[in-house]
Amino acid sequence: MRHRIWLRTVSTVLNPKMRSHTYIDTLGSARIMARVLDGKALAKEIKAELKIKIHNWVSSGQRAPSLRCIIVGEDPASHTYVKNKIAAAIEIGIEAQTLKYDENLTEEALITAIELLNEDTTVDGILVQLPLPNNIDERRVCNAVAPEKDVDGFHITNVGQLCLDMPTIVPATALAVIEMLKRFKIETFGRNAVVVGRSKNVGLPIAMMLHSDKNHDSGLGMDATVTVCHRYTPPELLQQHCRNADIIVTATGVPNLIKADMIKPGATVIDVGITRITDEQGKTKLVGDVDYDDVFCCSGRRQIQRSINHENRSSRSRVINVCILFAR
Repeated sequence: MRHRIWLRTVSTVLNPKMRSHTYIDTLGSARIMARVLDGKALAKEIKAELKIKIHNWVSSGQRAPSLRCIIVGEDPASHTYVKNKIAAAIEIGIEAQTLKYDENLTEEALITAIELLNEDTTVDGILVQLPLPNNIDERRVCNAVAPEKDVDGFHITNVGQLCLDMPTIVPATALAVIEMLKRFKIETFGRNAVVVGRSKNVGLPIAMMLHSDKNHDSGLGMDATVTVCHRYTPPELLQQHCRNADIIVTATGVPNLIKADMIKPGATVIDVGITRITDEQGKTKLVGDVDYDDVFCCSGRRQIQRSINHENRSSRSRVINVCILFAR
């Protein structure tokens, strides 16, 4: 069981980039009080904790946890993600391997490979990198992984248990959002939270944990008042919900969806969206859902950082403290 807990936690640390922004409004305050939420340092801290736990576990005579990452096809982004996951797992003491398959692999052959891993008592966790080729049913494949070895938390048993506030394995990106809110002590009790995006692997589990009762068995509840917006939410209604939100978690993959005028002073924004775009110079880069240029009010990050320690001489000045939170 401890093996699976560590695998679940390290999967949380290994997510693609997530950005968190805390917007602080000062009204008549003599000095700007802002803090930097350093996600890179947080990821490093969590990995250090896990490394010690696994070292102690192995030193007691137990074997190290083991993870198998399955990747089908040649998608560059997927290969990068898996490479980073394997490297981080090995770094903290997990025995991890990548199983690569050609894109022409049949669905039945993939399920057979997963079933062999299910039966292998030396394998504690199985991760199937998504997306899969179009000829393969992702839902069927995710349900083929034994629930107790389902590091991603995509199996219907784990999803169902999450919805019932039962102890379970939670999708990594969603769990990372909750972990950040807890570790940075962002108040959620009774607060208005808006989740933009309703995907079954990200938006839905985030909303479930944000709204659930922290006193239930899962221990993951955040007791927030949650609104879920999605692609069919009218733009004017999305703006209205966001402007009233104390916490916004956006996970749509739509660049520049969240503008500065949609975020109220004092709100916390976690940007889970990740999209690869090509800029004017022809270079590819990863961007989130938040329109950074708009949020930055056409100012550079350096100027904003300098303003954090600047004397506030205006009774209605607003300071934006932006930091990049990510875990690989």
